[in-house]
Amino acid sequence: MGTRILHVSDLHVGAQVDPLPGPQLGELISRVTPEVLVVTGDLTHRGRHDQHERAAAFLRGFGVRVVAIPGNHDIPYTFPARFTTPWREFEREWSSTEPLLATESLYIVGLNSVRPWRHQSGGVDDAQLARVRGRLAEAAPRSLRVVALHHQLIGAPWRSRKRPVARRDAVLAALVESGAELIVAGHIHQAAVSERHEFEAVTEPTSAVVVSIAPGLGQPRPRRRGEARGCMVYDATERTLDVETYVLRKEGLVLAASRRFPRGRSTLPIPPPEAPG
Repeated sequence: MGTRILHVSDLHVGAQVDPLPGPQLGELISRVTPEVLVVTGDLTHRGRHDQHERAAAFLRGFGVRVVAIPGNHDIPYTFPARFTTPWREFEREWSSTEPLLATESLYIVGLNSVRPWRHQSGGVDDAQLARVRGRLAEAAPRSLRVVALHHQLIGAPWRSRKRPVARRDAVLAALVESGAELIVAGHIHQAAVSERHEFEAVTEPTSAVVVSIAPGLGQPRPRRRGEARGCMVYDATERTLDVETYVLRKEGLVLAASRRFPRGRSTLPIPPPEAPG
């Protein structure tokens, strides 16, 4: 087993829908034993004090270290607090909107893509990108370098009007050039995973970078089609990064998809053809 991360997003605590799948998530955590739980925003539905308290208690209740990043629903929904004190309730629980976790095997940088004057879309400015670059430069040589934000950097596979983060191409290019190996987000309530060599035309050996979007764990609008409920699990070894998608069914969080990507500049071996049966 390598370094394992459990990634959840879009809990929307406070929405009038089915309760969060706490027992199911707890069972998955016991099974995969992640080193950290990464939460990419929309912990709450309206950014209220009680919703932040309930979301924090839910996430901390699993006994796993938590790295949380705000989403556009985690700031006040009403004026003037949306503009005067947008981060007060989030920081009361999590201290920072751009957290940093550094271990011998893992280096996670949080990136706040929420903009109070935008209800849905988000942005990342040059100063933030420079800060990420500086932080990633301090990562241990063999640690998995992760950047976590709320707004997606790749599109929704199914129906969604939610646009990716503003200046998506520039932001993604800057994160790749800064040395990120895994970029995780949420926002669209749909799972999506891609590696840079699947969409960027390169001929020389270049480092692998995986971009991953987690489905929503909560479900603020249960009648909206094309929105799964679930989470992602990442398992990194020295040479590979496995990405697993778990979706919620009656029997719990079940494995829906599994993909393996290379780390660094190496490539995956092509498996030999199966012998005829």
